[in-house]
Amino acid sequence: MTMKWRFGLRSKLFLLSSFLFSIPWFGYQYVWEMEKYLRYGQEQTIIGTARALATAMHERANLFNNQASFLPSVEKGKDLYSYGLSAPIQLDGLNNDWPDFANKAHFYQQNNQLYKKLPPEKLSVNLTAAVGTFGKYLYLYFAVIDDKVIYRDKNARSISNNDHLELAFINPEGVFSRFIISNKTTGWIDAYRITDIKDEIPVPARQIQGHWRDTTQGYNVEIRVPLTEFNDNIAFAVHDVDSPLGAIETSIGSADPSSAETLGTILVPSPEIERIVKGMSYTNSSIWVVDQHHRVLATTGDIKNASGVWNKHVNVNNQLNDNTDDNFLLAAWRTFETNILKPLYENILTQPPSNFIDQLYDSENLTGKHIESALAGEPMSQWRLTTDQKAVVLSAAYPIFIDEHVKGVVIVEETTNGIRTLRNQALEKLFSSIIAIMLLGAFAFFLFASRISNRIRTLSNQAELAIDEHGRINGTVDTSTTNDEIGDLSRSFSTAVNRLGQYNHYLENMSSRLSHELRTPIAVVRTSLETLAMQQQLKAKANSENDQQGLIAQSTDENPYLIRAQQGVERLSLILTNMNESTRIEEMLHNTEKSLFDLSQVINGCLQGYKLIYPKVNFIFNDITSAQYQVMGSPEHIAQLLDKVIANAVEFSNDNNVSVNVARDNSYATVTISNKGELLPEQMSEQLFDSMVSIRQQHNNDQPHLGLGLYIARLICQFHHGTIKALNNKEQNGVDVIIKLPLLNKP
Repeated sequence: MTMKWRFGLRSKLFLLSSFLFSIPWFGYQYVWEMEKYLRYGQEQTIIGTARALATAMHERANLFNNQASFLPSVEKGKDLYSYGLSAPIQLDGLNNDWPDFANKAHFYQQNNQLYKKLPPEKLSVNLTAAVGTFGKYLYLYFAVIDDKVIYRDKNARSISNNDHLELAFINPEGVFSRFIISNKTTGWIDAYRITDIKDEIPVPARQIQGHWRDTTQGYNVEIRVPLTEFNDNIAFAVHDVDSPLGAIETSIGSADPSSAETLGTILVPSPEIERIVKGMSYTNSSIWVVDQHHRVLATTGDIKNASGVWNKHVNVNNQLNDNTDDNFLLAAWRTFETNILKPLYENILTQPPSNFIDQLYDSENLTGKHIESALAGEPMSQWRLTTDQKAVVLSAAYPIFIDEHVKGVVIVEETTNGIRTLRNQALEKLFSSIIAIMLLGAFAFFLFASRISNRIRTLSNQAELAIDEHGRINGTVDTSTTNDEIGDLSRSFSTAVNRLGQYNHYLENMSSRLSHELRTPIAVVRTSLETLAMQQQLKAKANSENDQQGLIAQSTDENPYLIRAQQGVERLSLILTNMNESTRIEEMLHNTEKSLFDLSQVINGCLQGYKLIYPKVNFIFNDITSAQYQVMGSPEHIAQLLDKVIANAVEFSNDNNVSVNVARDNSYATVTISNKGELLPEQMSEQLFDSMVSIRQQHNNDQPHLGLGLYIARLICQFHHGTIKALNNKEQNGVDVIIKLPLLNKP
């Protein structure tokens, strides 16, 4: 049997309160709109920062003169860029302390040959070089691949008839200087200053320090040069010699170091520009200054640390909030929020990345539409993703004007981690508050609905108990004193039940009053009919002497109207007797004292009498003389109960067979009376034992039936705390009446 889901008050109130779920949606939309305004404000702020820094560098040509920034074009490999190093380099010939060496070094090969151009198959040397600046020194690293490494002979005066490295600078005073690094063995370098290799004796250059290290493929040279040795021009070259005291086979380098006119340039981050932008390093921004060739002149700040600043502020605020927990409920809520809501928010909300990778960091050349636009004279800002697509970066570029020409660009960058953190914090507080409000609201709604449901259920139970299953008013509904609609309904129910009880009491006593009132006119009618009959007889006797033949006719053909009237009076009298019987039974049962008797003896005695009363009926019953069924009650009324049920069974039997079966069912005696005949209508199985209910429409016998027999049987069963019911027995095509009475002797 499937139970139908009930849509009760709690469910309806929950459905009506579902509109509260729209509040988080509106709050979420509000936070997103707030984030848009924060992003717009951040964009305006970052453009203003770039404008302020660019204004500080407008028309200050001296900031760019010494940085080779006025070249119309630069040649990669020849015009060098010196990366800023975060720590001094250990001069050991190894590149493991050079940050990101593979990306920052430049590879020199066939296209970088200086003097003699050898075909690729004959070229046996190539060079990888990196340049960096830290403090007052310029660091250079050379990784040379050479199939034959020829060192300077111990007794040789020449420093050029072997593999050697040549450097050339122009110092700040404009003096051109050449240096050769020519080693006799691996280890500390031997550096010499020269003017003409053939004519002048080399002079040791002790200001240039470094290390020469042999490798399986050639050798590495790592050197350190003071920044005072050069201004913005530099060139280096590796000269390859394949035999002792031999001539130079080929040379590979950045530029021809033999003359000042052939040198390349080097761009070193400007200390003066760095001092200008250093004041912005304490913000959440990363600032870059580039020249017209996209080369970085200065940088400060780190947008990776910006998120940490915001998180510190957020953590401080959270600690302040945690310190305010001076209430048990607040402490419990904070624990719930920390252990359950926080992990949930972290999984749902997009968290700002604590670490990300951006290819612009430590880059020599910065590119982008905003930089191109700024170099064209138009400030521009743009949003972009980092290389690993974890963070969103806002970049703003503003041009630096010198003589009405753009000579550089200020680039200011910030991530949206701060806005994301504030957004997440706002969403967390919003959702936490909404969850708390919704939980309290749901709890209040539940209590309210439960209160209403309990009051309505109590009223319903009282209404059900006030009227029993047979329609009798046997209780009252308590009058509520609550001044609301349910209280009004309770008072209305109470008034209605009281009125129905009075009317029901009137109907229950109406039969006795009606019987009492009708017996007198019925007696008058009966007496009048008897008198009329006697008068007709006397009149007939008076005329007998005159017409003996007429008397015979009168006696054989009596008055039919008189006979019909007498029969009607007799039926009315019988009806009144039956109506009083149920009332008398109720009164008698109310005043009857119970006694212990054996049900089997009562049933056996009744069955013996039924055989005499209904000689044409075959009673089939099991012998129960050996069993004892001790029942507390009235044996006379049990016999009356059996009379009513057997009378119905005999009347509705089609084959004049009635079966009576008695069995023990736990602590009950079950009496089953069966017959084969007309089946009960399905709707009548429950109403058959009610008062004034009968299904004898087709039984047109002379006896009147008011449907009180089985009603009396039910009253007797209720007096004995038993039950009676009628069921269709479709297998035998008949009806079973089952009577269950409680026993005192347990099996």
